[in-house]
Amino acid sequence: MTRKQKKMLYRILAASVLFVVSLLLPVTGPAQLAVFLIPYLVIGWDVLWKAVRNIMNGQVFDENFLMCVATVGALIIGEYPEAVAVMLFYQVGELFQNVAVSRSRQSISALMDIRPDYANMERDGQLVQVDPEEVAVGGTIVIKAGERVPLDGTVLEGVSALDTAALTGESLPRDVAPGDEVISGCVNLSGLLHVRVSKPFGQSTVARILDLVENSSEKKAQAEHFITKFARYYTPIVVFAALALAVIPSLLDGRWGTWVPRALNFLVVSCPCALVISIPLSFFGGIGGASRQGILVKGSNYLEALAQAGIVVFDKTGTLTQGKFSVTAVHPEEGMAGSELLKLAALAEQFSTHPISRSIVDAWGGTLQQDRVTSVEEIAGHGVRAVIDGRQILAGNWKLMDRENIPITSDHDHLGTVIHVAVEGRYAGHLVIADQPKETSAQAVAGLKAAGVRQTVMLTGDAERTAQAVADGLKLDKYYAQLLPADKVERVEELLAEKSPKEKLVFVGDGINDAPVLSRADIGVAMGALGSDAAIEAADIVLMDDDLLKLTAAVRIARKTLSIVRQNVVFALGVKLLVLILSAAGLANMWAAVFADVGVSVLAILNASRMLNVK
Repeated sequence: MTRKQKKMLYRILAASVLFVVSLLLPVTGPAQLAVFLIPYLVIGWDVLWKAVRNIMNGQVFDENFLMCVATVGALIIGEYPEAVAVMLFYQVGELFQNVAVSRSRQSISALMDIRPDYANMERDGQLVQVDPEEVAVGGTIVIKAGERVPLDGTVLEGVSALDTAALTGESLPRDVAPGDEVISGCVNLSGLLHVRVSKPFGQSTVARILDLVENSSEKKAQAEHFITKFARYYTPIVVFAALALAVIPSLLDGRWGTWVPRALNFLVVSCPCALVISIPLSFFGGIGGASRQGILVKGSNYLEALAQAGIVVFDKTGTLTQGKFSVTAVHPEEGMAGSELLKLAALAEQFSTHPISRSIVDAWGGTLQQDRVTSVEEIAGHGVRAVIDGRQILAGNWKLMDRENIPITSDHDHLGTVIHVAVEGRYAGHLVIADQPKETSAQAVAGLKAAGVRQTVMLTGDAERTAQAVADGLKLDKYYAQLLPADKVERVEELLAEKSPKEKLVFVGDGINDAPVLSRADIGVAMGALGSDAAIEAADIVLMDDDLLKLTAAVRIARKTLSIVRQNVVFALGVKLLVLILSAAGLANMWAAVFADVGVSVLAILNASRMLNVK
């Protein structure tokens, strides 16, 4: 608890003791009023002052005004214990509310721990701590074991493991070595790292994330806007209704002692605290719970929209698949070993920077021996011709084999890119290179279906057969192949036209090449966005790593949040309406009114607080 909350707790305890003493003292008349005024003022002086101050500022109808009118009215008509009890229980509810809001803020502000306090720079042979904002791009910083990475950059020296849990929610460390990119906000677990800074602090990953989280509360959900407007009109209506309940029947039958207490009960019940606090608290808790799992939601409105997701559209490469080529099959001809075929292809391709060439070299895994290659010729659109150990090696597509009049004697029907290899004019076999689905993609698609998503769709520029194989393997409902970037926007437009009015369309991409589609969808989700400026800017929801299961978690969190919001609205309005009717009919006393106000608020806040512990 904060210092302010502790002071309030002590006031509540002191007022409670004084209230019990007041109940036990055998006093009547003016002396009784004086005795009960002591606990009343101890617990309620700040509410009275806020009401006066707000009235002076033109803000009349709020919960402070309602409490003042109700309790002062109770004192005037001689209901001294009830007046103190209403104010006491109101303050108990306020304390409970403050503690719950503090917890919800802590769940998000825990992310603020990722902000680095300093950066180490080497000056005159010594390490000096400087403000990260003072470090220029191109400068070199030193990160010791246990320290937080203060700025984005590239490792120059050192080998270590980085803890990315604060950003991604994952506990598995990430190994880095010279040449690897590191991002701010991670913790260096072991070795000493020298890093060349690539971005100023204001544009670093940690600065962008902190800005996103701090501003998330500004984008309110429709439910929050509704409650704000509801309270604005609801409060003055019930005040005038209570005034009418007190005056009109009393003028007709003269029973002021009957109708005024009923009107006061009516005022106590009408306080909209339960809704005004519990609904934002639910969304705040949902955003905080998501952030702890590496899911950054830019506002309550996006969390509310995600809860209504009916169609989820995926980009294929880098989202459903790994986004990098790998050798999936090696098919040597008779007389040629598979390892030898792979080695010859790797040696021939070692000078190329093409992703397919790099995948062949990586699959071989041996030490590159450039001295064995005496000449290399890259033939655009076909492949490479190289002389290795005095032998001419060809590695490329079927066009290269056709051009060199080398018959392909065995070409299986493969999904992916086929690289044919020939040695001294004779066909030696072929390699199959493909982009493989991520391990969690199928599980994530199934999880979305289980969470209530009606349709899953894949968009890709790949050939029809490749797209169909991926879609069938992941059990997607629909796919569109051979698409250009502009075609993807058109397909999303078609899907938006087909969906029902209550459904939302979610597009999931890598946030770099998919900005037009991300912005066109109802909700744009960028995944694998660790360190990607474009992803953080373009998307409404950011998954900080490549785990597609985070999307399933995000949908479940969103739906649970909206479910709790609906529960609180129905429960609070239902109980209040019932007790309002009973109060007007004289069937509910001040204690029932206290429960309808404070009790409902506490229960609604407790219900909303469940989002703070979401798993």
